[in-house]
Amino acid sequence: MVIAPDFDNSPVISLQRVWKTYPNGTDALRDVSLAVPEGDFVFLVGPSGAGKSSLVRLLIREERPTQGRLVVHGYELGTLRRRRLPHYRRTVGLVFQDFKLLPRMTAQENVAFALRVMGVPRRVVERRSAEALDRVGLGGLGGKYPCELSGGEQQRVAIARAIVHRPRLVVADEPTGNLDPATAWEIMQILLGINAEGATVVMATHNRDVVDLVQRRVVAIERGQVVRDDRAGGYHEDRAASAVRAR
Repeated sequence: MVIAPDFDNSPVISLQRVWKTYPNGTDALRDVSLAVPEGDFVFLVGPSGAGKSSLVRLLIREERPTQGRLVVHGYELGTLRRRRLPHYRRTVGLVFQDFKLLPRMTAQENVAFALRVMGVPRRVVERRSAEALDRVGLGGLGGKYPCELSGGEQQRVAIARAIVHRPRLVVADEPTGNLDPATAWEIMQILLGINAEGATVVMATHNRDVVDLVQRRVVAIERGQVVRDDRAGGYHEDRAASAVRAR
């Protein structure tokens, strides 16, 4: 089922009493209600096993909610038909901790692949993939293969791939998890820039320093429930800003 979006009155993401129960009986999410307006930047924080990854999987429709209602960009994900799934995913950019680049494709081919599967004309694919690489600071490295790039450069390629189709929502699952602090901050600067240009960003992370320094909205999850939702908070409520500095 698809609902006509109305972003003046409705959030981009709306969870209404959402539960996710796995076949073994584990309640990964328990009665979660959450609204994310257009243009927001949200950190999802909490210990391992708290439910962050389950929420991310629901947002990208790898899983369906067991109970409750989940609507993203007007798509009701609990009842979304399989044939509508590609249309939904074109509205979302995905960034993962392990990059998920295709090793036998160059950086530009990895970025272009996301458009080619959508049937975008070749001339447009070439222009927009080059623009996306420029946007993340890799304009001169499009011909490199993933094995020739550093971890930070690979994550930049992954971000370029996520934004090449100009999504209104970017979901990032531990995008700095495999990176050193300086590189992690560079990646955060890119994500903050994408948000400043109008995209909504939801980022699941264990990176306390980044969360404390950036001071954006923080949604803390523990044992499958939202226990804190601060408009401009830290990883912990009483945690001072970290010593990480932009370089």
